[in-house]
Amino acid sequence: MKKLFLCLFLFLANFAFAQVAHNVNVFLGSSGDHGQMSPAASYPFGMLSIGPQTYPKLHMGYENKAKIFLGFTHNRFEGVGCQGSGGNILIKPFIGDNAEHCTLIKTTEEAGAGYYRAGFANGIKADMAVLKNAGIENYTFPQAGKKGFYIDLSHTLANPFVAEEHRYIPGGISGWVDARTTCAAGTYRVYYAIKFSSTIQLSSLGEHKLQGYINDNEKQVQVHVAFSSVDEAHAIASLRNDDFDGVRKRSSADWDSILGGIKVKGDPETEKLFYSLLYRTVQSPYLVSEPDGTYRATNGSIQITDNAIYNGWAIWDNYRTQLPLLSLLYPERYKSMITSIANMYKYGKKDYATNHEPSNTVRTEHAIVVLLDAYRKGYKVDFKAIGDSLKAEVDKLDFTHPDKALESSYDTWAFSQIMNIVGNKQLAQQYKLKALEYKNYWNKDFKDLSKRDVDRVSARGMYQGTIWQYRWLVPFDNKGLIDLTGGQDAYLKQLNEFFDNDYYNHANEPDIQAPLMYNFTPEPWKSQALVNKYAADTVVQYYFNDNSRGIDPFVGVIYQNKPDTYVRTMDDDAGAMSAWYVFAATGIFPASSGWPVYYLNVPLFNEVELNAGRKTFIIKVKNFAKGHKYIQSAKLNGKPLTRNWLTHDEITKGGELIITASATPNKEWGTKNQWISSIDMQ
Repeated sequence: MKKLFLCLFLFLANFAFAQVAHNVNVFLGSSGDHGQMSPAASYPFGMLSIGPQTYPKLHMGYENKAKIFLGFTHNRFEGVGCQGSGGNILIKPFIGDNAEHCTLIKTTEEAGAGYYRAGFANGIKADMAVLKNAGIENYTFPQAGKKGFYIDLSHTLANPFVAEEHRYIPGGISGWVDARTTCAAGTYRVYYAIKFSSTIQLSSLGEHKLQGYINDNEKQVQVHVAFSSVDEAHAIASLRNDDFDGVRKRSSADWDSILGGIKVKGDPETEKLFYSLLYRTVQSPYLVSEPDGTYRATNGSIQITDNAIYNGWAIWDNYRTQLPLLSLLYPERYKSMITSIANMYKYGKKDYATNHEPSNTVRTEHAIVVLLDAYRKGYKVDFKAIGDSLKAEVDKLDFTHPDKALESSYDTWAFSQIMNIVGNKQLAQQYKLKALEYKNYWNKDFKDLSKRDVDRVSARGMYQGTIWQYRWLVPFDNKGLIDLTGGQDAYLKQLNEFFDNDYYNHANEPDIQAPLMYNFTPEPWKSQALVNKYAADTVVQYYFNDNSRGIDPFVGVIYQNKPDTYVRTMDDDAGAMSAWYVFAATGIFPASSGWPVYYLNVPLFNEVELNAGRKTFIIKVKNFAKGHKYIQSAKLNGKPLTRNWLTHDEITKGGELIITASATPNKEWGTKNQWISSIDMQ
């Protein structure tokens, strides 16, 4: 009996510790141009997200300060640019003779992981909950009288509507919508089904718009919605007859399971910020295959597979942070994601999007780096099956602008490494030499820092960055980069100048690895300080994505648990910048995508538990206190650790890392046996 009570106690203790979804603030980053995030009801890696469309129409379709609602839409790509993406199928409840004459003015609002609710001045209330690719919308009307629903099947945020077809089914409609992908680069199709709990007679208003009235005596109506990437039949089959509370509870439990991949102990407010940002990292990519194994490929054909298939990629922004985080926390899902990325090469992968995408997507540059990174972390990748397609992609890389030259060299290096893995030494050497040409581009555009345009955004045709910021983007050959700057002393002098003068720009991705770049110098403690600074301390940021070095800098803490968090014009980029914080907060940071290595810093918590697959890796901090941002010493599984890095294998095997923190740096720790990327490594 005692053993039974003990087991029950331990079960309840673990269950309570795992309940973390309640910490999520879905309103973080939902005001102004501060992250481009929304409070939509969503599900981990799910296509369907039901959220409010406010007026004026901007960013993610939602502005936290706005009062007027136009209705509710059913998908969005969180945190990306181009004024947002998605916003398909707008539904608006209304009172009276016509939807246009019914204004929804927000009076109350509440939301969390998996659900959203709002109340309006006219007495209408709306509650949404999402579970997988289906959801329930509860609408409560204040009184008897004429009322109904307006549906706009052509509604989008910024990506243009293309076409739609719909048909009437018992109790509602089903069909498909075609719209342009993020930044209008390609076209995706959403199959949907919508069913009302009340009798409704929908009629066309023309131009892809419908309106219908319900019984005057109805006060509460449920709208069941489901999405599919395959066809209408799958969408109809996914419609849920569950009650609203049941869907919400199951969704919350699933969010607990996903977010519980990392458990942290520390300051409660920091925990809330942490889980709110971890929540953002698992919004995409989207699971697009059905339970029966069918999915629609990017050439439009329907395929059958034994693996889960994902789509909806933002790899260019995410290959250094979000995707490495998913690889560490969710190995089973990530295995399918890597299969899905490799699978794109079989069906005509493009850098942005095809005209037959099964879901909204952004861009897929650097997928080759992601595949190499995954392989070296133990994921299976059949490089021989897609080798010709990888080569064709590398042969088309753009070297015409300074930033493109460095980024394309990274992909070229990754291909040379892959060719070495498959045993093609000739191609490995050929593309290694081509990757080495980055030195010519670097010497031409990035060596001389005396020119007047070195701190101007988009100088020399670059994309959203400066010469100062892009010059560090050689993560595959930091050893070579040090030589290019003139050696270790010159490298340190220039890196010091970069940070001392606030040339660093955390509002965008080109230089987000720069705070880590003291880790392979005689001063690794400076990286420990910088990671802590940009994650949790006051910083000065002169750069924004819409101009060059300004005279009105941002001064404050970047990551804050509020609607107008981040730096102005800073997008979350589908979890890329949230994942940066998550890594910083846990005390490990990917050293270079393509290599299974992590640099160390002091976590923002007393204890961090990483459930990396089936094994648990625990990081504990001794002498934890605010301002104690330096590693004084460390022990790995009881043995002294003097190097400032760990491998992916060391973490995923499970164990315990104990870090002793200090307010002053130990200038000897981490200076021996350093890890530094080199183009000559294999």
